[in-house]
Amino acid sequence: MLGGMMLRRLRCVPSLVRPPLKFFSYSSSTSRSTSSVKDSAAAISKSAAAGAADALEDDEELLESVVSVRPVTFPVLLEPRVVVYDGVCHLCHRGVKWVIQVDKQAKIKFCCVQSLAAEPYLRLCGLEREDVLRRFLFVEGPGLYHQGSTAALKVLSHLPLPYSALSSLLIVPAPLLDAVYDHVAKRRYGWFGKADNCLVLNDTELLDRFIDKDEMTGK
Repeated sequence: MLGGMMLRRLRCVPSLVRPPLKFFSYSSSTSRSTSSVKDSAAAISKSAAAGAADALEDDEELLESVVSVRPVTFPVLLEPRVVVYDGVCHLCHRGVKWVIQVDKQAKIKFCCVQSLAAEPYLRLCGLEREDVLRRFLFVEGPGLYHQGSTAALKVLSHLPLPYSALSSLLIVPAPLLDAVYDHVAKRRYGWFGKADNCLVLNDTELLDRFIDKDEMTGK
């Protein structure tokens, strides 16, 4: 009887044995769902990256278009009282040498029309090189330029006396003076000769008066 009672008490004591652990695992449907989430995230990332790349490309194209429309330029500083002349003409070169010799204050500067430095002056006056080969150019200042006989007399006006007095010939009608100028200019090569290069390179002591000095000397 006592044994039966003890047996019943033992049956009433809670079991101290822990249940076996179970590892939680995704079912096949859960795995597919997770995979689809990952794929969606990857697709979104790719789409975002593609959108960013397209936006960057659009920005680059816009920048290129702006740069192409508005290039960066620097102002060209033009000097006043510049004679632009035919640098290979012997007669013209003699005239330049004479002006440099007389112009002790170095008021007048020079530039060969064959050089690149002459281009801003030609553009300023709306002239081509052929125009200056027919009649030399004297750019006296902003909006003030002369050609032919008038240019020669204007150059004389900046020289000291008695040479500046010759500028009084400006009262003579320009067509008459230009007729004489053009007659000589058309025959200058035949009468005085023509060089292959700018003649001032043979007189390097004159180069300090030339705005295209660096170009001609290759500096």
